[in-house]
Formats: sequence, C-alpha cells, structure tokens
Amino acid sequence: MTYSGVVKVGGPADVHELQNLMISKVAVGPMENNAYLLRCRATDEQLLIDAAADARTLLTLIGADGIAAVVTTHRHADHWQALAEVVAATGARTYAGRYDTEGIPVPTDVPVADGDTLRVGQVELRAAHLKGHTPGSIALVYDDPHGHPHVFTGDCLFPGGVGNTRKDPEAFASLLHDVETKIFDTLPDETWVYPGHGKDTTLGAERPQLPQWRARGW
Repeated sequence: MTYSGVVKVGGPADVHELQNLMISKVAVGPMENNAYLLRCRATDEQLLIDAAADARTLLTLIGADGIAAVVTTHRHADHWQALAEVVAATGARTYAGRYDTEGIPVPTDVPVADGDTLRVGQVELRAAHLKGHTPGSIALVYDDPHGHPHVFTGDCLFPGGVGNTRKDPEAFASLLHDVETKIFDTLPDETWVYPGHGKDTTLGAERPQLPQWRARGW
C-alpha cells in the first residue's frame, strides 16, 4: 500500500518502505503524538523516535526484536511519557539534544549535538539542533542514497508553520532561522517531513510560505 502519513490514535501504523529503511508511524495519546519506528532493512536493528504517551502501543509496534535506541526530539512531556517503560522493557540507549536533557526525567545516555551522526544498523541519521520551541530540540535527517531525504522534525516544523514559540519573538526568530538555514537551505523540495503531531508534508510544499511565517511572527 502507498504510504500516506495519515494515522489515528488507536489505529494501525502507516509504513513507509524505503530501500534501506522501513519507517512505521503511529499516533498515540491525548495530544495525538506521532512516534516513528525506524528499522534498518540490512540488519533489522530498530530505533524509536519519541516514546510518547502509550508504552503498550509502542512496545507492540516494536515487537520481539526490540530496539537499540530511543531518540527524544525535545523535552516536552508528551514526547517522553512512555520513555521509562519502553527503556525498561527493551534496554535501549537513550538519546536527546544536549540542551534538553535536564528536562527529561529518564537519564540520557548520549547527549546529541548539532551535526552528530546517529546510526540504526547501517543507516545514518544526522542531527540538526533547532533552538526555539525548546532550547535543545533536534531534528533527524536521513539522506536516502536511493531517493530524496527524509527529516523527522519533532515539534519544530509542521505543515503550515514552525513549532509553538509561545509568542516569544526571540524564540520565534531563533527557530525560524534554524529551520531555514539547517533544513530548507540544505535539503531539496522533495524532502519528506515527519512532524511530531499530525500529517506529513514536504519542504517543497512549505517553502513558498516562509515569507508569510516570518511576517506573521508564528
């Protein structure tokens, strides 16, 4: 079946099958958080992005093969509420942006800096530090050697705008700057965007709106 990126809480995962990587997306919890399970097709090693809200759903998605790592995109509680239970069940190593680790109650094994490389099996992901939604939010970029890039943006980029900066002009300016310079300026329009809530998008769909976002201030 064709991947759409449209998922509902309580519904099945939607699976994006790439040549080297399988990406399974589920929605969990009252804030309809997205969680993403990445599976290297060469080694079957798995990595989870955001252990949000519902450990039972996430552990069912993970299955008997377990996971090597959990990456938390940022410190907000809706993105880590199931982290302790998932880590206890799987023994996974924990990763989070180095400036957000103090806000995550589960210890971070590997603090992540801008430009760091994370691996799931033979697949490499590049971290981009995007400051504004939180001090240490990170996005993960998979530059698919057989196709266009894919980027997991947490709550920093959605269809229609950047993440919530709580009407703080400085935080908004920082987030928009980082999203522009580290995401839009470095990746092509075909790049698929997987946000922390809601539907997916592409950079090409969002790029024409950047001046509007800047003008409105959110």
